[in-house]
Amino acid sequence: MPISPTGPLSYGMQLPIQSQSTIYAEGWEAAAGPADLAAIARTADRAGFAYLASCDHVAIPRRLAGVMGTVWYDPVATLALLAGITERVLLMSHVAVVGLRHPLATAKQYATLDHLSGGRLILGVGAGHVPEEFEALGADFEGRGKVLDETVDALKAALGPEEYPEFAGERFSFSGLGQLPRPAQGRVPIWVGGSSPAAVRRAAERGDGWLPQGDPREKLPAQIARLKRLREAAGVEAPIVIGAITEPLYVGEPTWSVGRRTLTGKPEAVAESLRAYRAMGVHQIQVRFRSRSRSELTDQMAVFAAEVAPHLDR
Repeated sequence: MPISPTGPLSYGMQLPIQSQSTIYAEGWEAAAGPADLAAIARTADRAGFAYLASCDHVAIPRRLAGVMGTVWYDPVATLALLAGITERVLLMSHVAVVGLRHPLATAKQYATLDHLSGGRLILGVGAGHVPEEFEALGADFEGRGKVLDETVDALKAALGPEEYPEFAGERFSFSGLGQLPRPAQGRVPIWVGGSSPAAVRRAAERGDGWLPQGDPREKLPAQIARLKRLREAAGVEAPIVIGAITEPLYVGEPTWSVGRRTLTGKPEAVAESLRAYRAMGVHQIQVRFRSRSRSELTDQMAVFAAEVAPHLDR
């Protein structure tokens, strides 16, 4: 089911395993692989999760490897695998660093993914933050904000229904070049990631959705208000899907240390806390569960869907 600003509060999740930064990866993920990803995806599909998301980095420099790790699966390949073993869950890049690639190359990959998945793609995009990655690929790191603005505009043309899309910008220009297959959903929604002033502006002016990156919930109302002001000032009348990344979750009373920031307790209490996001104008929440194994994660996903989700819109 599409995620809508007028629908119920939706919930999705970033996939484990495919990115293993020490900031959030659980210990069991290091030895996990495709079979574990498949089991998690099937659980999400059965349990009513709105989407599964995959990150994007091409290469990590040694100076950052201690924190970021070097495990970063390719999002197109990862989501294509999961598209073939799921039926309804949406597939999101959160986020694709699209400034690393020409927009026509990006459009070819993601249009194909949308076509093969039956129209289940959400293209989340972001500016990126690793200078060495841009340098190695011959991309412009210092000018990445302006590049991303133009890339989003180019992708709106290239990921629409036209077989021969046209775009003319300062850096990119194309016409008379056909690309099939086209996206199955007609036009792929583009959600903009980031919480910097530039990212919020970009989401307001160009995005179909906004994916804040780590804003604590007390800061979200001001960010959402600014987003809406900028969107109105830009004359954009189309609705925008506003997201939030929640605190880590553990439904029930854990018998191990899940960290002081983790939201725990009975399903009704967890739902009551999460309803605050809806009250501040959020339309979809990205949840993350603390876990010590794949089975504990899928159990948490199932109990959340069965016992917390029904209470999110009360």
